[in-house]
Amino acid sequence: MQERTTKEEYLFDFDMLGLAPALNDALARAKFTQPTPIQNQAIPLAMEGHDILGLAQTGTGKTLAFGLPLIDHLLAQPGKPAPKTAKALILAPTRELVNQIADSLRSLTTKTKLRVATVVGGQSINKQIMFLSRGTDILVATPGRLIDLMDRGAVDLGSVRRLVLDEADQMLDMGFIHALRRIAPELGTPRQTMLFSATMPKQMEELSRAYLTNPQRVQVSPPGKAADKITQSVHFVSKPGKPEKLRQILSQDTDALTLVFARTKHGAEKLMKGLVADGYNAASIHGNKSQGQRDRAIKAFRAGEITVLVATDVAARGIDIPGVAYVINYDLPEVPDNYVHRIGRTARAGREGEAIAFCAPDEFDLLRQIQKLMKIQIPVASGTAPEASETTKPGGHQRNRRRGPKPQGAPGAANRRRRPRHKSAA
Repeated sequence: MQERTTKEEYLFDFDMLGLAPALNDALARAKFTQPTPIQNQAIPLAMEGHDILGLAQTGTGKTLAFGLPLIDHLLAQPGKPAPKTAKALILAPTRELVNQIADSLRSLTTKTKLRVATVVGGQSINKQIMFLSRGTDILVATPGRLIDLMDRGAVDLGSVRRLVLDEADQMLDMGFIHALRRIAPELGTPRQTMLFSATMPKQMEELSRAYLTNPQRVQVSPPGKAADKITQSVHFVSKPGKPEKLRQILSQDTDALTLVFARTKHGAEKLMKGLVADGYNAASIHGNKSQGQRDRAIKAFRAGEITVLVATDVAARGIDIPGVAYVINYDLPEVPDNYVHRIGRTARAGREGEAIAFCAPDEFDLLRQIQKLMKIQIPVASGTAPEASETTKPGGHQRNRRRGPKPQGAPGAANRRRRPRHKSAA
């Protein structure tokens, strides 16, 4: 496996990548001029037909990195897809991410004959069956709903010659590996496969060996590294003190779009209702919300009609809203990689952003794991790291380990909360 990094010189604009004129026109309409590092590295290799293993944190332009070469290949091979078939398949772990990918691809194919279809849970399967009956060029799907359609004989994947696995690490976390084993044998061969991920757990190597052939590995940041323009801080606070601390922070910049992460569906809903009762313009997205409710909340958040969105990890995956100024980890995630995904919801498209974490005594070990993954010490904004005798694992089990080094930082730094300067993407 060959590897390329951002140390290589990259091209100055999309025109130099050799894309089809229709794609260059679409990029110009969207005012995209210069490829991001992951796009610059992945697109030429993908256009040459290589399998791709792409590693980059969220917000770096992975959708266009696989979408542009995929569309370019399809434009070069015209022809109407047969009923129930697709020429290319993109798998993503959540409904929100599927919809975000499809919207991006449709913006690039509006003046072409290519069709983009989505199949996700939480929506009418009969409508999806009807749409697929005519065939599609690009199918974007969650694995679970795709298998439902396969079982009903509503889709034939034998014509798929291009496969994309997006946010593959999250698919592993959510147990979709078994679904992939069902889907892969149904795909056509030979085919090109592109796998993109923000992190590289050990299982990812196994996944790449199973589904990729002599892949080119492109990487723009080490796994576990957050975007450079994210300012991070942590507040050591007791669990009962978290609601007050959250309100203190929100009140300092009431117009900014703020994404707040809670660990559970119940906790997210309770937190949102408390904020609304106190006069904050808040909404929530989590697994107990219908797809329509989640879509409406994200649309209102994107438009600035609500300014605080409380979310769980799964529901927030795929949110691509450049205007998110702050991400607040109200509860620290139990999986360290999820911290990287969470804070990647800010500082998107070249902007700056701020990530604020709350750490209760029983979450200190989670913080240590996050810092170990990221190889940094997150600056302390307020409070003091708990003593070893105070720390317990989430759930109340006493820890008998010695306390590691205390995170260092300038106390109070994150209290001076300023709106990040939102610069235009290059």
